[in-house]
Amino acid sequence: MRTDCKKAKKNQPKNIFLKKEMPKKNIQIIFFLLCSAFLSAQSSPDFSILADKAFQKLYQNPDDCINYSLSILNSDKNIEHKIVLRNIISQAYAMKGDYVQSVNISTQKEEPDEDKRLSYFMQTFGDYNLADQYQNLDLYNQSQRIISNLLSDPKLLKSEDKKMRITVAKLYQLQALNFGISRNHISMLENLNKSDQYIDYHNEENKIIAIENNIFRSSYLLKKNKTSEARKIIENVILKLEKEENQPFLLALAYENFSRYYFIKGDYHSSIQQLEKGLANIENLPFNTLKTKIYESLSKNYFALHNDEKYHEYYKLYSENTAKIDSSTKEGIRYIVKLVESSQNKNIEFQKQNQLKRFWIIASVFSLIIIGLIIYFLALKTKRKDLKKQFEFFEKQKTRKKTIPLHTDVPKKEEILSIDKSTEKDSNKISKEKEDEILQKLEQWEETDQFLSKNMSLSMLSTQMGVNTKYLSEVINNNKGKNFNGYINELRINHIAHLLKTDPTYLNYKVSYLAEYSGFSSHSAFTTIFKSVTGMSPNAYIQEISKSRTS
Repeated sequence: MRTDCKKAKKNQPKNIFLKKEMPKKNIQIIFFLLCSAFLSAQSSPDFSILADKAFQKLYQNPDDCINYSLSILNSDKNIEHKIVLRNIISQAYAMKGDYVQSVNISTQKEEPDEDKRLSYFMQTFGDYNLADQYQNLDLYNQSQRIISNLLSDPKLLKSEDKKMRITVAKLYQLQALNFGISRNHISMLENLNKSDQYIDYHNEENKIIAIENNIFRSSYLLKKNKTSEARKIIENVILKLEKEENQPFLLALAYENFSRYYFIKGDYHSSIQQLEKGLANIENLPFNTLKTKIYESLSKNYFALHNDEKYHEYYKLYSENTAKIDSSTKEGIRYIVKLVESSQNKNIEFQKQNQLKRFWIIASVFSLIIIGLIIYFLALKTKRKDLKKQFEFFEKQKTRKKTIPLHTDVPKKEEILSIDKSTEKDSNKISKEKEDEILQKLEQWEETDQFLSKNMSLSMLSTQMGVNTKYLSEVINNNKGKNFNGYINELRINHIAHLLKTDPTYLNYKVSYLAEYSGFSSHSAFTTIFKSVTGMSPNAYIQEISKSRTS
């Protein structure tokens, strides 16, 4: 390279005017600087190689990934490079279950108006990053809307740029996960197949996305009861990963997926073996979200084997990790909501005051529910009323479909007239179109089983749906015949009652586990609300179902 520079200097055409305007010494300095710059550019590694290595470390050890990416981030002055690195660091924190840090690092900006100066690719990548954050925080509807909007752009889908194509592959993968959560398994598989079409295997990131797609595809096949196809795919994935070195996360994820195959088959010992292999790969690594999933699966398997000691051991680990992750998720949601509101020029202090008011409203409503339940149970003095309620509940269970909204008491004619009159007086009444839209969103949400989450609240649900809290509360009260807590509790009871009736496995579980699974804070709360909905205690209901199976 130096020889080339010297030749370039030696072969310069002689120019009298150049000599007059610029001394020979200055010319030599300029050539020296040009050669040095050229040498420097050639010797420094390409950023795409560094980013790919950082992405690979993401699946090997989140802490190493964070340290490595930060070292590049601190020395790289390119804004677009910084955005890519912040996204990788954000994903590393998400794998650790630290969603507050994940949101914080992904939303950092070097300059207030940097978004306006970004390329088309980086603007797309930024939108993908936001959709990824929403997905991590269980805000699936928001994530789905962003991705649908991006994937409707022909320019994005037809791009031949390698960076753009892998981003499209990740968008389709993320959308597949969103569809999986809502149990739209056909759309989930379609999006995984589309994701594969944009993978070219030219770097580690492409290879990792392809492996993840196969693991997710196997999970889809298991849910569709296509166990043989699922096993073939996941065995091939495990075989490939075992030949490679240092792929702990993907291997643990694959083993966890394979364990489900054996659990479905009732081979709990083999299922435990797969889970233990997976746990051994990440036990000393901070993949806390995946660890939690493995702990939960281990507790279920040991419960099925009636090994109380091991069940309690892993259930305790699962509960402790879940509590930390749920707390982090809740804080992450609060943080990202504030950021979105800030970007839309909304008053943060006003939002805090509204949140405080909502808290007291919910607390007051919850207190009213408790008082109402006490009055309700005092009114149920005779066995005849209990038997009538039980009969009605079993009749509903016979024809129960998940897409059918919960029953509501039909108002009397006089009450309808009263409601109509009050509607005329209220000029701020929600429109019929808006009410129908919210009802449709509620029906879709009921299919996701997100109501089983302990952290589910009116404000969280309104955030997920992108609906005004006051409107959502009004629609639930008017159309479900009960307030938000009553609506959620009845969804949970109907769900667990349906599982007890259709899946014999749940008949062997303790009531405390059923309460925990259903999202109730305590055994007593679950029992009380279960009886208020069904007319009998959980134990009585289980005995009734067991009798009907044996007869």
